Amino acid sequence: MIDLGAALPTALSRLDKLPDGAVLELLTFKRDRGVAVRKVGAGFEVREFGYRDETATEDRPGLKKRLKTILKREFPRSNKVHLRERRTEGR
Repeated sequence: MIDLGAALPTALSRLDKLPDGAVLELLTFKRDRGVAVRKVGAGFEVREFGYRDETATEDRPGLKKRLKTILKREFPRSNKVHLRERRTEGR
């Protein structure tokens, strides 16, 4: 678990190092809401689940803004988040 304030910079640095097809998940304490980011070539597939269920494709410059918006929406009262890396996507 990491602090919510450190989640965005930590996630962005880890996403740069991920191999293609790998997934980085940011989850609430109960793990019932969050965001999963899968690296696809030079872009990223962002899947939000919880308050909203939607999937979008972003390039690296647009990823930071989208993640910041999602973190505010999905983690409104959280202080800590789970950060998990997976080689394949799944819950």
